[in-house]
Amino acid sequence: MKAMAGRAIRATAATLVAVGSLAACWAAAYHLTPHVYELAGARPPDLVAQMVNAMLGLLIFLGIVGMISRLALPKRMNMFHTIIEGMRRLAQGDFNVSLDLRIPPNNQFSRIVATFNDMAAQLGAMEKMRQEFIANVSHEIQSPLTSIGGFARALRDGNLSDEERSRYLDIIETECMRLSRLSDNLLKLTSLESEHHPFERKKYRLDRQLREALLACEPQWLDKSIAVEADLEEAEVEADPELMEQVWGNLLHNSIKFTPPGGAIRVSLRLENGEAAVRVADTGIGIGPEDLPRIFERFYKADKSRNRSGGGSGLGLSIVKKIVDMHQGTIDVRSRPGEGTEFTVRLPAGPRDDGGDADGRRRRTADGRDDAAGRRRETSR
Repeated sequence: MKAMAGRAIRATAATLVAVGSLAACWAAAYHLTPHVYELAGARPPDLVAQMVNAMLGLLIFLGIVGMISRLALPKRMNMFHTIIEGMRRLAQGDFNVSLDLRIPPNNQFSRIVATFNDMAAQLGAMEKMRQEFIANVSHEIQSPLTSIGGFARALRDGNLSDEERSRYLDIIETECMRLSRLSDNLLKLTSLESEHHPFERKKYRLDRQLREALLACEPQWLDKSIAVEADLEEAEVEADPELMEQVWGNLLHNSIKFTPPGGAIRVSLRLENGEAAVRVADTGIGIGPEDLPRIFERFYKADKSRNRSGGGSGLGLSIVKKIVDMHQGTIDVRSRPGEGTEFTVRLPAGPRDDGGDADGRRRRTADGRDDAAGRRRETSR
């Protein structure tokens, strides 16, 4: 609204200036012609004199406009040449180009220049991300390939014991599995970011899905003697179950991976303000404050040494973030080094088909047993 008002004011002012200038030219012609007639020694009829005054005033006005245009044209042409040259450099892949033109804010070219500079900056950021992505992929692939090549050459040694040979083969197999996971995650992330990824929403019980995800990870947390506690309200969401399974699987595997033996993991589900809030908390190694803002970036690893030993590629949380965004949800993280990490995923929740309310729902724990009046939790070690 303010922009429209500003344009209207500028147009009105320009019109007034043009009309005023034309009137001034006519006034100058009116005062000039009598002197011409006096020098000529003859005066034409009044009608002819008025027409001469009008034509002369118009000619003076056009002459002044022409002179101003000739003076301003080189400056405008230089501006055009600068913009065209910037576009040419941008088309050739030079995203560091920036148009440094001193143009008043209300000039018609100011928005063009500002938009061009913004476009160049965004393309430059995308190019930087692309180069980092290629470098990260190359690094992630090169490391296991180097390991596989080294141990494959070592296997040529006929003096190896059976135990050493078996250990080398296990390492080669582990690195091959790591490469396979990296390839799978890259394909998955690329598919999620495309417009053609299958995405089928359906209503289902989120608490049941979380319970199944916990039970699927049971061998891993039992192997590390981790205490797992679940406090799940009955909640229904409308989402893609297969995609959400990847979210819970990634979060749970991360918690198990970074929680030391004898630690604890707690999963809760609550209905809050029309949203299903899922919290996955652990007593693991935690994440430093300098790493928290970047944990959802591709290939970013807060603890590079542990991730490397554990075979992580730094893509899991990127996939989680993308899937949650696709469902119009949010994901937040709180963590302190040495004190553990808590991820909170919020999804739009639908009403229950049976009409029950949140306060009266029975809760189930990780092993699938009902938890009624006392909300007895089953803790597994």
